[in-house]
Amino acid sequence: MTKNKNTYFYTFIFFISIICFIFLQILINKYHIKLKSNTEIGKEIMQKNFQDLSNINIATNNENTKTVNTIWQIKIPKINLIANIKEGTDEETLNQFVGHFEETQRQDGNIGLAAHNRGYEVNYFARLRELKKGDEIIYQYKNYNKTYEVIRVLIIKDTNWDILENTEENILTLITCVENEPEFRRCVQAEEKSN
Repeated sequence: MTKNKNTYFYTFIFFISIICFIFLQILINKYHIKLKSNTEIGKEIMQKNFQDLSNINIATNNENTKTVNTIWQIKIPKINLIANIKEGTDEETLNQFVGHFEETQRQDGNIGLAAHNRGYEVNYFARLRELKKGDEIIYQYKNYNKTYEVIRVLIIKDTNWDILENTEENILTLITCVENEPEFRRCVQAEEKSN
């Protein structure tokens, strides 16, 4: 009788262990799916550090960005880039467009843009690292069409949000990830060229 009780007990423990193992595997799988669905820039930067952004005095522009047929593009001749821009840096946006940091300007001031550089179907900033001081960037938003000149290329911490703070000068700030360095971002800043 005692032998049977021990057998039942061990069988019960065995089945409970298997159920716990399966449950743990399901949780791990869900975690991996969630990690894969995150974008390198949009969710990693915006959600993880949104508190930092709220402390920066960034002027906002309340224009309606959902106007049909609005031209919103960036062109970088040196790297043969012509890309449409869309509001936001979430996964859905960055998988199709160059994303605009909503907290930054669309015309005068500091315009913040982000895009993937590898690992996705659309990697608009794949060649951003090739830019040097003096290279031209053309930015168009509705009737606002300006030419900018690269003034600095930086590697910044993913917590450095001062780079998106509004400026009196007309600046373009382009941000993407640094290859195999998840805590850092590649940042290119360009200033409007004087006519």
